[in-house]
Amino acid sequence: MTSPQLLAAAPELAATALRTVREEFPNGLYVHYTGPGDAPLRPRDRHPAFYGSYDWHSAVEMHWVLLRLLRLAPAAVPAAEVRAVLHEHWTAEAIAAEVAHAVAHPGWERPYGWAWALTLVEEAASWAAAPDAPDDVRRWAALLQPLADHFLGAFARWLPAAPYPVRSGLHPNSAFGLLRALPAARRAGADGVLVDAALRWFADDADAPVRWEPSGSDFLSPSLVEAVLMTTVLPDPEGWLPRFLPAPRFAPAVVGDASDGQTAHLHGLNLSRAWCLRRLAAVWPEARDELLASAGEHAAAALPHVSGSDYMVEHWLAAYALLYLDEQY
Repeated sequence: MTSPQLLAAAPELAATALRTVREEFPNGLYVHYTGPGDAPLRPRDRHPAFYGSYDWHSAVEMHWVLLRLLRLAPAAVPAAEVRAVLHEHWTAEAIAAEVAHAVAHPGWERPYGWAWALTLVEEAASWAAAPDAPDDVRRWAALLQPLADHFLGAFARWLPAAPYPVRSGLHPNSAFGLLRALPAARRAGADGVLVDAALRWFADDADAPVRWEPSGSDFLSPSLVEAVLMTTVLPDPEGWLPRFLPAPRFAPAVVGDASDGQTAHLHGLNLSRAWCLRRLAAVWPEARDELLASAGEHAAAALPHVSGSDYMVEHWLAAYALLYLDEQY
């Protein structure tokens, strides 16, 4: 059931996502040069499906926002406009071009973009599996499936050769990548390599250094995303959590300059923390009240900045707002 808070926020989230996924510029296009002429004339020449929202992973995130809102709150968003944008961007040719670029650049967007692509595909696939799924959703799920096939294969090739996790609060964070990728991997019966990596990297962790958080450009809490990941893979997370987070206390981060793309990440930190704290509260009864109170404080600090703020915030923050507001996540 969709929460009243999400229904109230849905029009603004959808409007922001609809605008940004079609904004090609500014754009932080990644180019790995092997020689002259490797840079495309414009971003959409290389990324016809996900050219907007400043960078590829943000475009994927914001398309997920549109699809998720269309599923949860169709009466609260401009459903016809959302469908038109998704039909325009998701064609067989466009998705083939996206996969071809990923194949040609094996480490590109690892693991953050991989994981958000799998989140998007899982949203379409899970909806398409419902008996009453609309025909266009079934078509989108089929069109997006090559992304899942590629990135699940990329995880399977990468993880066995990765002896250590990345524990930063930025895109390379290993725990967040596994966490967002797991549902799609489970649907495909390919989750074993992800679970094995999570247990190998994190099962023996204790006393998370929460006092070191945040760094100046974090949008993830390394401690909290690891904790949420382990609640999904451990048979007894209640035994692990108190050892890892003996004092799960966090204060909302202060954003000094939202026009600075790195400092602006801290708005995302507040919302991703809020989402993690709410998730932990559901499986940690002894700390439930404290975790939920902290989640509310973090969300209140960031939700006013999802739209109407600087573009360096707007082009991606709605995804983290939706993670927090969507009680099914």
